[in-house]
Amino acid sequence: MKNGFSILAAAAIAVTMALPAQAADKAELLHSANVTVDHLKSDPAFATAARMMRDARAVYIVPHLVKGGFVFGAEGGSGVLVERSGRGWSEPKFYDMGSASFGFQAGLEKAELVFIINSPRALAGIKHGNFKLGGQAGVTVATLSSGAEGATTAHGGDIVVWSSGTGLFGGVAFNGSVITPDKDLNGTPTVGPEAQALKANLASVR
Repeated sequence: MKNGFSILAAAAIAVTMALPAQAADKAELLHSANVTVDHLKSDPAFATAARMMRDARAVYIVPHLVKGGFVFGAEGGSGVLVERSGRGWSEPKFYDMGSASFGFQAGLEKAELVFIINSPRALAGIKHGNFKLGGQAGVTVATLSSGAEGATTAHGGDIVVWSSGTGLFGGVAFNGSVITPDKDLNGTPTVGPEAQALKANLASVR
């Protein structure tokens, strides 16, 4: 029995690591991140998110988090990190997010995530690499659920996460998720209309 769970755990981790590797190229990922920002703007919780984003150190956007499994689950996705730069936003950088989890889970969930990074220590942790949500000392993570009911619950976090998703899981669990830099996508400068459109969209948040 123990060997069986070991095999399942190894399979979950393998699926987790494979998901970010299937990410689209920069242009498509940037476009998807821009669409996610539009979706956030149309959510009743956006008023709270907008106030936070005005003072945020950075924003990390994961347009497609995929979570699925039976008995064990795996989740992963590729995302875009932009830092505050004066009155605007910096050149986008790319980071992958993945984790493995256990439980009686079935089905498939896809979600969009926006991480509002409020503190220097949280931003430094992510940029340093292999940042583990829920495992970094002194860094708190709060959630801002889609819908007006969750709009007043996400105060005081070093990182506040807005999510909008559907499926059988009824939410996204972040503890244990690891954020790592995508060396391939970050190997060349990020320029072009998609990057400019994303920065302009974030700059329009009021």
